[in-house]
Amino acid sequence: MGLNAGQVVAFPGHAASQVGFERAELQRILDLYGRMVAAGQWRDYAMDFDRHAATFAAFRRSAERPQARIEKRPALRAKQGMWTLFGEHGQVLRRGHDLAGVLAPMERRLLKAVD
Repeated sequence: MGLNAGQVVAFPGHAASQVGFERAELQRILDLYGRMVAAGQWRDYAMDFDRHAATFAAFRRSAERPQARIEKRPALRAKQGMWTLFGEHGQVLRRGHDLAGVLAPMERRLLKAVD
């Protein structure tokens, strides 16, 4: 049984219902990450995926807790929105249905860092 070009195959041992980032979502997050690295704010990142949520965490130094954490939780889509931005101490900074709106506080922090 051969694979056709472009065929997506599930990674062995992982549930097919795992939450992940779509290409455009990840592009937007990594664009912000790259600009924060260039401004000297972030140096490392980590991603975590499970069946409930996908998480992107950005670190100032890899040995400490994340300075920011972006979480996509589709189960909350109909309620307060599936996107959440958490601060360094785990506090909710922003929730919403739109990724750009949830990332807005980090965008403003970037503008202040560049000035």
